[in-house]
Amino acid sequence: MRHIYRCPLRWADMDAYGHVNNVVFLRYLEEARIDFLFRPDKQFKQGSVVARHEIDYKCQLVHRHAPVDIELWVTEVKAASFTLRYEVKDGDTVYVRASTVIVPFDFEAQRPRRITAEEREFLGEYQDEEEAVAA
Repeated sequence: MRHIYRCPLRWADMDAYGHVNNVVFLRYLEEARIDFLFRPDKQFKQGSVVARHEIDYKCQLVHRHAPVDIELWVTEVKAASFTLRYEVKDGDTVYVRASTVIVPFDFEAQRPRRITAEEREFLGEYQDEEEAVAA
């Protein structure tokens, strides 16, 4: 299953050519990730930090008033990290493909922590079977 986030575009997102600036896509991924991880029914209560981003820009997204879809899914779950994949797209047009490695973090103790059984179950609901790598 994939999580879909309808990401609004803002006028400040565009560059001088009217395209969404490449740096802004990191914020779009962050918004999709927060929408996915911190929902009232399911959440990473102790927090998490980003360990790595990889972004492949496929084509330019021209600024407009309509939102863009971000599909997000889980590809790998380890003992103390997991990987999310994203596609920023409209129908068949893919603007960006990306991945993020997330590390659950205990902010009180100021250190990384293991993924809980509840979190592993939640992530499993969004794990792509073809890309899945279980820890």
